[in-house]
Amino acid sequence: MTAPPPPGPSTAVPPSGPAQAAPRPGAAGPGQAPGAAPPPGCPAHSGGTHVPLHGEDFAVSPHSVYAHLRLYGPTAPVELYPGVPATLVTSYEAALDVLRTPETFSKDPRRWRDLMEGRVAPDNPAVPMMMYRPNALFTDGEEHRRLRGAITDSLDRVDPIALRGYVERSADALIDRFCETGEADLLADYARALPLFVFNQLFGSPPEFGDRLVRGMSGIFDGVDAEKANAELTEAMIDLVALKRRKPGPDVTSWLMAHPAQLTDEEMLHQLVLLLGAGTEPQQNLIANGLRLLLSDERFAGSLSGGSLPVEDALDEALWTDPPMANYGVHYPVRDVDFRGVRLREGTPVVVSFAAANNDPTLVSDQRSGNRAHLAWSAGPHGCPAQNSARLGASVAIERLLDRLPEVELAVPPEELQWRPGPFHRALAALPVRFPPVAAESHRSVRPTLSRPSDEPSGDSRWNAPHPAPSVSTPPAPTSTARTSGSGSGERRRWWSSLARLWRGR
Repeated sequence: MTAPPPPGPSTAVPPSGPAQAAPRPGAAGPGQAPGAAPPPGCPAHSGGTHVPLHGEDFAVSPHSVYAHLRLYGPTAPVELYPGVPATLVTSYEAALDVLRTPETFSKDPRRWRDLMEGRVAPDNPAVPMMMYRPNALFTDGEEHRRLRGAITDSLDRVDPIALRGYVERSADALIDRFCETGEADLLADYARALPLFVFNQLFGSPPEFGDRLVRGMSGIFDGVDAEKANAELTEAMIDLVALKRRKPGPDVTSWLMAHPAQLTDEEMLHQLVLLLGAGTEPQQNLIANGLRLLLSDERFAGSLSGGSLPVEDALDEALWTDPPMANYGVHYPVRDVDFRGVRLREGTPVVVSFAAANNDPTLVSDQRSGNRAHLAWSAGPHGCPAQNSARLGASVAIERLLDRLPEVELAVPPEELQWRPGPFHRALAALPVRFPPVAAESHRSVRPTLSRPSDEPSGDSRWNAPHPAPSVSTPPAPTSTARTSGSGSGERRRWWSSLARLWRGR
């Protein structure tokens, strides 16, 4: 999920019948035998029958690896981390088949045979990203519908107009920290911090939780001390649940607690881990990847210099070519199944490559602007329930930066940008920029309420929780006015302790 993101079934993928970017009937790829030789420089040259998706080589050039993997057909054998084999789905049509048939492909990692039978060690860096947690991502059927319903109902209570204003004020607070220096790392100084500010506000999380959340989530995604990172993240979530039990407020955490689904504390922990994972790491990658395109691709850079603001086009392009969660959507066959010419064993991980599927050469059109048929938000019953808010937040973040720093440019050639290794995400390590220094704006403190006016208490007191003043502060020195960005000649350019110990097959 990660990532991540969307209410109700995902609309990011075209339904059956006429649609944008539909695959050509019958096209499935070259169909060479699995033993086909990999191209020069491909990580497959490292040996073995499974192509590794970890390490620097894959991070530098994932699309060349996907091109090689297509020689196997719609699916290919890969290694997520050392000792973690999986089947990667690289075809758009095959990806939809997996995502839309839960009766054959389950999301429940308790079916993962290699972990259950001890062939994958509990401290393997893949485990925190793939292990079972009782949340909406890793459940099926009625249990999934119950947990997802609590999430979507709670997210629906967030007012998008208030969310836009909060993102703008948070963006201004961050920009003011570096705008007078003439240089910045837009990943560390902006894209990484902004989603966390938004998460803290939406979920009533105190600002002092920030470092713990960042260390925990980054460690899990990067696979660096993943077991320790998972424990730190869990402990922070336990503390947040305890805090909101004592002091509920107008925030998503309190609304989840008050929902008629009656989530237990353990379920609360794991929904929060899911929502944090989807709302921070993938969101920072979407912001950073969109900015990279705008600052490096001549198609967008020319429009920027001409005074227009093709932010939405850049986001469409980034979601197609380099989605924040490149390879995830892990499923497990409920029985041995013949799938697109390959025998898939019950309980073996089947990973959907959103990046490879989006760039499937059999797609009819490569037109990306305005085309939302990509799989970046996944699809089917587990399609991301917050994609609209995620896209809104990323768009506002990028617009605000370009509004405040209209002459910003990359400080290094695009080809020198570094990418973080990892099989699941597509994440820059840094995004250095320079710009003419500008003065910081004047500020005053604000404490916005993110719930809709219709959320005032009435009826069932369990669900309509009281709405005191927000229990958390906004980022330091937010600005006083939330300007609505737009286009036009007269305008400037412009988120475990005992109840949740690491699961080790229990």
